[in-house]
Amino acid sequence: MSVVIIGGNERMEQQYKQICKKHRCKAKVFTRMSGNLKTQIGHPDLIILFTSTVAHKMVYCALKEAERHSIPVERAHSSSACALESVLEKVVTAV
Repeated sequence: MSVVIIGGNERMEQQYKQICKKHRCKAKVFTRMSGNLKTQIGHPDLIILFTSTVAHKMVYCALKEAERHSIPVERAHSSSACALESVLEKVVTAV
């Protein structure tokens, strides 16, 4: 399963990837807005938005791509490791 994480803390980027790996998911993490975010998102199985630490422009871009490619979106207010764990547990067990 491929996951794209939008938002979060730069210092925790590697930790996010390790948590996803533990749940047998491949992760891309975008903590900052890049000019070509739309093309970098690709076609993942899930997009996770950390709503407390993300720019509105990034949310808009991610939601637009999700709608265009019918990608499910999960939101977590906190950008903590526990928040990511709970989202992945909920989604991975449902699959």
